[in-house]
Amino acid sequence: MRAAPTFLFLATLFAAICASVPSRALDLTSLYTTRAIVTGTGETNRRPGLEECFRRVLVKVSGDPKLAENPSVQAALSRAGSFIRDFRYRDRMEDVPIHDEQGTYDRPHDLTCAFDRARIDAFLQKLGHKPWLAERPRIMVFLAVKQVARSFVVARNSGDGNYMRQSLTAAGEPLALPVDLPDAATLSSAALNANTLPKVDLADLDAIAARYDGAHALAGGLTWSEEERGWIAEWRIDHDGKVYEWTQRGVSFDDAFRKAMAGTLQILSGNGQPQ
Repeated sequence: MRAAPTFLFLATLFAAICASVPSRALDLTSLYTTRAIVTGTGETNRRPGLEECFRRVLVKVSGDPKLAENPSVQAALSRAGSFIRDFRYRDRMEDVPIHDEQGTYDRPHDLTCAFDRARIDAFLQKLGHKPWLAERPRIMVFLAVKQVARSFVVARNSGDGNYMRQSLTAAGEPLALPVDLPDAATLSSAALNANTLPKVDLADLDAIAARYDGAHALAGGLTWSEEERGWIAEWRIDHDGKVYEWTQRGVSFDDAFRKAMAGTLQILSGNGQPQ
């Protein structure tokens, strides 16, 4: 489906205006900082948190999700703390008074780790990778959802898909990918619904996305499958003139969104096709 010529002209004009706006400076401090949840502040509880933060920062900085399972990364987990400049805790139940032993020993905390940039960069170099220091684009997600007799496109200001909106934003945050959604008026103007969206050219979606702070379009579809006992997720994105597509089957929408953002990061950073 092609949008109306008048709409495409306006979308293209907006894209040209947005392209002329200088990009935001990359926050390197944030890029080299990650967070994990631990069940206490003791060393025993801290160790798995440090390891998780180490895996996450390597993926976040390089843009390559495959590094999380790289054998060399696995071998280095025991010395994850040596790559960290400092760390801090935040009690996730800080408004709930400690009243028993469970609260003393198993109280959940956010463990935030700030990594030493030079050490992380040197480790990535040994793995044959380098930091992806380009400004991370805002990802405008055009998501069609089909569930039994109900279907809709998730918008930033509609009643459908509230939990999905929250989950999408949460999926991008650990990867330094800001996530956004079109508003209902934009979807209506472009005649985008759960049936038409899968047929729309990515170039047209990119033109719409450019109206939102120069965002990059990610088109997706979630279809509920009783046979798969979960969602079938299909994703497509255009990067440097090449269309990338990937599919997940039998997943929760939380997992679908995490893998969608990881795949988007992998493509935009130049690390190839998601699996």
